[in-house]
Amino acid sequence: MEPTPELSPHHAYPDHWEADVVLRDGGTARIRPITTDDAERLVSFYEQVSDESKYYRFFAPYPRLSDRDVHRFTHHDYVDRVGLAVTIGGEFIGTVRFDRINEQGRPASAPADEAEVAFLVQDAHQGRGVASALLEHIAAVARERGIRRFAAEVLPANNKMIKVFRDAGYTQQRSFEDGSVHLTLDLEPTEKSLAVQRGREQRAEARSVQRLLAPGSVAVIGTGRTPGGVGRTVLRNLLAAGFTGRTYAVNRAFDEGLATLDGVPAHRSLGEIDEQVDLAVIAVPAHRVPEAVADCGEHGVQGLVVLSAGYAERGSAGRELQRELVRQARSYGMRIIGPNAFGIINTAESVRLNASLAPESPARGRIGLFTQSGAIGIALLSGLHRRGAGLSSFISAGNRADVSGNDFLQYSFEDPDTDVALLYLESLGNPRKFTRLARRTAAVKPVVVVKGARHSGTNPPGHAVPVSRIPDATVSALMRQAGVIRVDTVTEMVDAGLLLAGQPLPAGPRVAILGNSESLGLLTYDACLAEGLRPRPPRDLTTAASPQDFRDALAEALADGTCDAVIVTAIPWVGENGEAETGDGEVLAAALRGAAAGGPAKPVAVVHVEIGGLAEALAAASSTAAPRTRPTTLAGRPAAAPGAPTGAAPATATAPTGPGTEAPAETAGTTETTEPAETTEPAATEAADPPARPGRIPAYPAAERAVRAMAEAVKYAQWRRQAATPGKVPEFLDETTDEPGAAALIDTLLGTAPDPRGRPLTHDEARELLGRYGIPVRPTLPAPDPEAAVAAAARLGYPVALKTTAPHLRHRADLGGVRLDLTDEDALRRAYAEVTELLGKPAELLPVVQSMAPRGVDTVVRASIDAAAGAVLSFGLAGAPSELLGDTAHRLVPATDRDAAELIRSIKAAPVLFGWRGSAPVDTPALEELLLRLSRLVDDHPEVVSVALEPVVVAPQGLTVLGATVRLAPPPPRGDLGPRRLPNY
Repeated sequence: MEPTPELSPHHAYPDHWEADVVLRDGGTARIRPITTDDAERLVSFYEQVSDESKYYRFFAPYPRLSDRDVHRFTHHDYVDRVGLAVTIGGEFIGTVRFDRINEQGRPASAPADEAEVAFLVQDAHQGRGVASALLEHIAAVARERGIRRFAAEVLPANNKMIKVFRDAGYTQQRSFEDGSVHLTLDLEPTEKSLAVQRGREQRAEARSVQRLLAPGSVAVIGTGRTPGGVGRTVLRNLLAAGFTGRTYAVNRAFDEGLATLDGVPAHRSLGEIDEQVDLAVIAVPAHRVPEAVADCGEHGVQGLVVLSAGYAERGSAGRELQRELVRQARSYGMRIIGPNAFGIINTAESVRLNASLAPESPARGRIGLFTQSGAIGIALLSGLHRRGAGLSSFISAGNRADVSGNDFLQYSFEDPDTDVALLYLESLGNPRKFTRLARRTAAVKPVVVVKGARHSGTNPPGHAVPVSRIPDATVSALMRQAGVIRVDTVTEMVDAGLLLAGQPLPAGPRVAILGNSESLGLLTYDACLAEGLRPRPPRDLTTAASPQDFRDALAEALADGTCDAVIVTAIPWVGENGEAETGDGEVLAAALRGAAAGGPAKPVAVVHVEIGGLAEALAAASSTAAPRTRPTTLAGRPAAAPGAPTGAAPATATAPTGPGTEAPAETAGTTETTEPAETTEPAATEAADPPARPGRIPAYPAAERAVRAMAEAVKYAQWRRQAATPGKVPEFLDETTDEPGAAALIDTLLGTAPDPRGRPLTHDEARELLGRYGIPVRPTLPAPDPEAAVAAAARLGYPVALKTTAPHLRHRADLGGVRLDLTDEDALRRAYAEVTELLGKPAELLPVVQSMAPRGVDTVVRASIDAAAGAVLSFGLAGAPSELLGDTAHRLVPATDRDAAELIRSIKAAPVLFGWRGSAPVDTPALEELLLRLSRLVDDHPEVVSVALEPVVVAPQGLTVLGATVRLAPPPPRGDLGPRRLPNY
């Protein structure tokens, strides 16, 4: 919304402050600056506020706003006086404002860095987290305008508003003066405030998905009058699944006399329904969707599933239609799945929702499934059904214009009915947030991801999100760092999901193999070695083995303390007449289930060849897992994270204006119910582990598939064990880094008007900046001619190296541009003449002289900022082989001591660092320290968008950085550190 007041360009309307947010109950609202056009909205809003809330706002009865008040509260300069409003349906439901003040509490301008703050929330919307969201956004605005502290005066009885400030996690001071409580809030974000913000975000977004998946009533808009068609199909599927809520068919073309359709009430519009509808499934042509959305919004619908196509998948015009659809729905407080969606499913007995085009609702199970493709969704549902697996929930998001995989992770983290989350993703709207949420979710339950469109460099049609430029291998490494099980195909995703949902996690990589086929056992053995497992020699039970023999052998393997998992291989029995007998698969399944149930809790997988009924019988087994401790709960479900408060109270506060103003004393007042005090993100000390006892035993038609799934379970279990004791940043970095000095140097180098494209640093500039973080770079001296080279060598001391630094020759020793171990002047002059004769004139080669470093292993350390993924730290060995083979490891910044140790050990050539083939091991602790220092530099200073240290020679004692390139640029936006907001694609 653009303002009409006469504002100078410096005080232009700050549209970047506009944001859509998810409130505590899962509904959405819009936060935006207040303008002079809002006078009528403000008056209407104030009239709907109770006298008690007004009293807390102004310290006195104040029934109505005067014209002077309205003018003051709607005219802002967006620098010293700022007001924000929360709107739903275009109307105010809450406001906040700040006024900059000086040390005496009077109105002031910069450089004064304190402001009075005041809140007011409409009584009908109190308890929804409105004030908490406003505080996050007004604090961010204040920091942007150079304000560092908020002040408020609160009546002693108004402990509810005190709680709003206290629970925000900011550093605060309180004192009692002149009959009121004086609050001062330091606006610098803290670990606690960030954790509180993310905890609130998690609960709100999880609740928003829960509202979609567990509605009390559903209306299908666009239900056809005759059988067939999308709308009629969804209605049929809803009824066939036995949805426990109320169902309505809606179509404006229905005859006025039509009362029911397929046994449910039929209506021409939502306005004809005499009760609120929670979820609307929209199945009308795209040009009629806005009308349907408006009808839903005006009648209180909470969420939408838009099956209609014709949006971003059709090009730029459709993309704009899609953005307008999202804006329209959010303006009414609704979230959207779609457009171009396949639908949603919830198999919980209390819901039984199939609002999708899937003709058959899957069985109940412990797997949650999210997909961005309808076709892939169909394939996954079919594959899971064939293998007897059930689902807890299913979302096919289509173009994913609003509800995304991140929202599904928020929901899955809390959902007590989900043990494993499977996601098929074609784009990552917010990779930083995805890795953060995936890491937290993976700490309590497995997250398995297939990433489509990995190599195209663009997003699929319909996915209007930032494009990441980092290679897919890097994306995979970063996902695994976050605990995500990244697989390549949907088949592998189903394979891993079945094992993780039905079996306990393995304690290690030791695998026992047993079965009635020596050949199949050897194939399994080879596959285990290829996947990095430690298989025991296969045990051949011979083709004459009976189901009882299988049971005994499995029981023995499970009881063996030297194995962590078991893979059973089975082929049809050979009868006395020499013909193969498929046998009774149910008998063998019962034998295997019996052994698994009676032995120690270890994962079991079965590889079978043409044994009829075996897979089905194994899948039909009921889980014997004990009840699990859940990390947190969704609304209405018992149990909370340890230490999480279960109650909340309304809150208001007061902040009088400075002396000399004629306006009534303002307060930070609202009677909103505050959220539970949170000091950390939701977490579980007792995680929802996969089954403690074996339940459904997964069966696979090929050894490679079973082994690959088991290998993923082994790696995930190892990550879980390590994540239980996370790494940390060593304290020595605080003592040996000069963050203020580096910040001042960066400001100087960028200048007052930096080029948005950034600038590379010279060698000396890079040395100085890196030196501030304890990263010494060996100096080089220019050698434009032989005499300068000799003088440089005399200054540095022999032996020296002669190197060309022209961009096309940098780090290309193979082209002859690097000469090492030059021990005297004659050797240096000969090398100079050879290089210039071979490669060109000195002015083209830009030669330099550098003192020799101790011998060691040449490595490369890099850090870079990807617009979508964030800061990434990379490591590998120097040289063409590593580049050709892509042997580079990656970790997200900030890196911990554990990340650094894993980083250097995760490349394929890592043995070279640890004494391979009798060589001396190098100083890996020094290398880990270098990685941590570089990580800290780019984390502290986002202006450092690229660093390459090449080569870094790691010797048996110490290391030497021989070359460094650094690029600075204005810092990219960090939406993951700002106040909560929904993405706008």
